[in-house]
Amino acid sequence: MISSESIEKYKGKTVVIKYGGAAMETPELKAGVMADVAALAKSGARVVIVHGGGKELTALLKKTGKESVFVDGLRVTDAETRDFAMMVFCGKINKELASLLSQNGVRGVGISGVDAGCVLVSQKDARLGYVGKVEEVDTYLIETLTDAGCVPVISSMGIGKDGGIYNVNADTVAGSVAASLKADVLIMMTDISGVCRDPKDSSTVIPAITLSEAEELKKSGVISGGMIPKTECCTDAIKSGVGRVYITDGRVEHSVLSSLCGGNACGTVFLPD
Repeated sequence: MISSESIEKYKGKTVVIKYGGAAMETPELKAGVMADVAALAKSGARVVIVHGGGKELTALLKKTGKESVFVDGLRVTDAETRDFAMMVFCGKINKELASLLSQNGVRGVGISGVDAGCVLVSQKDARLGYVGKVEEVDTYLIETLTDAGCVPVISSMGIGKDGGIYNVNADTVAGSVAASLKADVLIMMTDISGVCRDPKDSSTVIPAITLSEAEELKKSGVISGGMIPKTECCTDAIKSGVGRVYITDGRVEHSVLSSLCGGNACGTVFLPD
């Protein structure tokens, strides 16, 4: 049981949560995450949620007979796919999350990276089409909402200098938002137990890693493959001034509060040296 005292220590702190993976897929886990967010917000924390929704987009595209194509783990996004992404990310998912927060007694406000030019991007790679690379985050709207006691729920779309709307990787948006806000905490929800010394054995989770230790783990091959971009997102955020970053197992009920208030049982925390 997590005490109210342990939650209240986040009063006035900025907590950015990248929400995704399994925690978005079951009603129980989704409700648990939103309850955690509500508890933090009610304690006085300045909470910001960033989300994607790739699996829902893939399912919708499949229904329309459109194949999902990926290059280096990123979705090839033509104009039609981009429009479907806006429907799913900025519409369905975004407003569902805002509604869940309202049900928990918190003012959730659904926006996207396009609104007020929050997330300014450039085209990442011509092969990918409308996929953006974050160039700048304008925090004016985000901070206006948190100053008013609201929880911004940001879908991972961005706007280009050309006025075009782009699909953006949610991990990248979350890291960039956290860095621009100089957040005290960034939580990256995933479908893994954390950084493990043996990727096949979840009991080998490393509870805490400093920046220098992360480099050594990459050199030794402990951090490899798909974990490299995840951990680089974490270490880049730390280098940009974020206090600490958690890779949190979203498959665990109430993993957000467990990570913040109950030790590191739900993942790995990245810390400055």
